[in-house]
Amino acid sequence: MPIDEGLNGDMEYIAIETQTLENATESDKKAVLEYFKKYDVKIMDESFETLKAKGMVKDLNSLDGLLLRIVKVDKISDNEIIIECSKFRSGLGAVGVKCVLKKENDKWIVSSSQLTWIS
Repeated sequence: MPIDEGLNGDMEYIAIETQTLENATESDKKAVLEYFKKYDVKIMDESFETLKAKGMVKDLNSLDGLLLRIVKVDKISDNEIIIECSKFRSGLGAVGVKCVLKKENDKWIVSSSQLTWIS
């Protein structure tokens, strides 16, 4: 994940909160989880709360992995969407990102991305 790669260091897992993908089908959610397998770490469908319940949150708000969360999705057209998302490692290690995704040859690609906040 190229944005703020420092957050990726020694990550043991990537947790993706798919419940925030409001109009996504189970197949869509599975495709999202499959996409991140390329990082060769455990991929989980979890929220911060479920990670905490499983004892995976240390020092009140620190993770050994990353938590990815989709905050907002705006459909511009059938071939273009804008997503706002966050990448969380700890209270002092997190970023917000706005990405434009375009569909080309039946695949979604990131056409542009920018940081919207950093902690």
